[in-house]
Amino acid sequence: MDWQGMLFQNWSGIWRTVLVGVLAYAALVLFLRISGKRTLAKLNAFDLVVTVALGSTLSAIMLQASIPLATGVTALALLILLQFLVTFVSVRSPRFASAVRSEPTLLAHQGAFCEKAMVRERITRDEALSAIRTAGGAGVDKVESLVLESDGSMSVIFRTA
Repeated sequence: MDWQGMLFQNWSGIWRTVLVGVLAYAALVLFLRISGKRTLAKLNAFDLVVTVALGSTLSAIMLQASIPLATGVTALALLILLQFLVTFVSVRSPRFASAVRSEPTLLAHQGAFCEKAMVRERITRDEALSAIRTAGGAGVDKVESLVLESDGSMSVIFRTA
């Protein structure tokens, strides 16, 4: 096993990673600023996939010498452009929007869990109760609605009376 080659190969590889990494990172920040807040918003599974793809692409640009900076920056721009187009069409077409994003799910209503919805969404009672406690409640009996939002978070609305 080549321990030296595994730990250090040469300075040119390190300098390439630093230079390309800084430039690719700067390009990504610029593209994200141009594309707006929605690109990295915590909204739904589709946005998560785009965010992971951006990170993976940035990593590949930085670490793979076979990927020129211009090609990598083009890949970042393409991902952001496609995400922009999908969100642009989603805002204008409810049918398209429902195809690319999930809808909120009611997990508890008027003090009782909605068991079928919880099974379908793979949410345990302990997870639901944890969300209720985090929101300041003690149990499901004081909950008007517990909603699994499209971004995976849970919203709790307590009974007023």
